[in-house]
Amino acid sequence: MSLIVYTVASLFTVTALLIFRRPRLALRDPLTASTCVSIFLGGLCFFCSAPVTLGAVNDLTHVPNFGAPMTYSVISAYSASLLILLINWRGGPADRVRSQVVRVATVYSLLIIAVITLFALAHAPVERLRDLDTYYANTPYMREMIVLYLFGHGACAVITIYVCLRWSREVTGILRTGLRLIMAGLAVDVLGFEGAKSTAVVARWVGYDLDRLSTGLAPRAAALGALLCAAGFVLPRLLPATLAQWRSIWDYRALGPLWAELRHVPTASKPAPPRWQLPRGRLYYRELRILDALLALQSRCDGRVRETAYRQARGQGSPPGEAHFIAAAAMVVDAAHQAGRPRPPESPEPESGSRLHTALFSDTGELVRLARALAGSPVVSAAREGSARTARG
Repeated sequence: MSLIVYTVASLFTVTALLIFRRPRLALRDPLTASTCVSIFLGGLCFFCSAPVTLGAVNDLTHVPNFGAPMTYSVISAYSASLLILLINWRGGPADRVRSQVVRVATVYSLLIIAVITLFALAHAPVERLRDLDTYYANTPYMREMIVLYLFGHGACAVITIYVCLRWSREVTGILRTGLRLIMAGLAVDVLGFEGAKSTAVVARWVGYDLDRLSTGLAPRAAALGALLCAAGFVLPRLLPATLAQWRSIWDYRALGPLWAELRHVPTASKPAPPRWQLPRGRLYYRELRILDALLALQSRCDGRVRETAYRQARGQGSPPGEAHFIAAAAMVVDAAHQAGRPRPPESPEPESGSRLHTALFSDTGELVRLARALAGSPVVSAAREGSARTARG
């Protein structure tokens, strides 16, 4: 059981670190901060509830079952963080959001104080690492402590399901998917964890033994429900960024032929890019270098090459938009070859119509289309061969 909960706790911690990768920016954004706190507390719940952790805490404090109020307090704090996260996620006027956050924090702070107080008043000398809820279900003050933490967590789950259900009818796309995952996770938690724990405790009250529900079903249901719930909160925040990084990988590779053509064009020196970068950062620096090279080639661009290539592309059946990129690619190839040779003194400056307007290719998608035309068009290949023959001649 400890292995299962430690694994879940590790997954929660890694997720929180991914979202909190920029601490300064994260702390300024209440939504990001509350997401990280909620996921961290979720992982801490599982870490604290592991029998190994409970035993170590009891030994360290020399208080039998001291790990119980600690775990119940963390679960209550996690419940409060879920509600606060939902409030920040839903948004609204700042004063209303702040007021709701303060109310939730106040209620669950009082609940945590009550849990600790009830444990201090109770007499629980026998250490129970797995079945404390049922073993002490009829013990004064311990009984009230167990009911209180179950009620606080259950109330949070029911309120969150209700709010998510109403909100999911107003939104679409990935946000609705996230809300449905949250509802599914909380439903598993209410039925599996809350239901199993409460049933086992009530069974003890009436003289029956259903402890296996509390020790077997409840922890597994809590793990599954928490993972679904965390995925629902994290997915709308991480998936768009992940997809953007994935698209950057493809765009970076697609720009390879264009960069291979331009990498030897002399440009103004710039600071070296960071050694370790995410795909979006690598793509940014490749685009920047390509645009610098295109700007440096403007004086070498020959409008006649572009016009000839455009006519050839249209004659081969290319639509106007595609022919435009093929013609520009042919002119770039020709200019890149010319850049390796000294410019004749009598050579006039190109007319404005001959210049390659880099502003037209400032978008990533435009540069990718230019790179694909450069790599795949026979018209561009012919222009490259013609430039090579001219250079040899």
